[in-house]
Amino acid sequence: MAISISELRQHLPEYLRQAASGTEIPVSVHGRVVARLVPEPRHDQAEQAMERLVALRGKAKLLSSSKVTDEKWNAEQGLL
Repeated sequence: MAISISELRQHLPEYLRQAASGTEIPVSVHGRVVARLVPEPRHDQAEQAMERLVALRGKAKLLSSSKVTDEKWNAEQGLL
C-alpha cells in the first residue's frame, strides 16, 4: 500500500529503516504512485556470485576432454 508524501515527511526515519531492512515503499501524491523508496542493493560479493551461479545451473556445457587442462584457474586472471 502506498504512503502519501506528507506521511513520508512525518515519519521519514521509520520508512528509511523499513527500506534498509528490505521493504519497498511506494510513495503517492494525490493517490497516484510517483516514487518508490527501495532498499540499496546488497554488496556482498560472495552472495552475488552464488546467485549468478545458481542462475547458470543447468546452462553450462562440458567441454570435450581434449580441451580440459591441468592448469589452475584464477577467476580474476583467467587460466594461470
